[in-house]
Amino acid sequence: MTLNLIIAFLGVALMVGLSGIGSVYGLTICGNAVVGSLKKRPEAMGTYILLSALPSTQGIYGFVGYFMIQSYLTPGITTLQAAAILGGGIALGLVGLLSAVRQGQVCANGVAATGAGNNVTAGTMIMAAFPEFYAILALLVVILMGGLMGAPVL
Repeated sequence: MTLNLIIAFLGVALMVGLSGIGSVYGLTICGNAVVGSLKKRPEAMGTYILLSALPSTQGIYGFVGYFMIQSYLTPGITTLQAAAILGGGIALGLVGLLSAVRQGQVCANGVAATGAGNNVTAGTMIMAAFPEFYAILALLVVILMGGLMGAPVL
């Protein structure tokens, strides 16, 4: 019983922690590009902020994932439920981490191109949506997993 709870909390830590770390890296990558582009085109600050904010969503997905499984975090959690939470946490955490970093790189390139005078905001947002899509899929797996784990045991 206690080991099951420890395993589940490890899954939660990976889910929230890794996706949050990914957002931090993605935001920093894009933020660095903003600093350089502000020197060239400070009037495009609204576009820079829009593109810079995109990698933050993966961290939010990790947080939402926690809320979707929190009712299972009880002393009566079963081994299967704990393993599912660990697996979902690893999946969402790793996908959130990697997709946020890669999305930050896409957005940083869009910021740099905007700073160089090109109108690439819409194209950048479309390209940035592709890594985002996989983070959304990972979150959906965690949400759907809740339906397969049965009722929480108190």
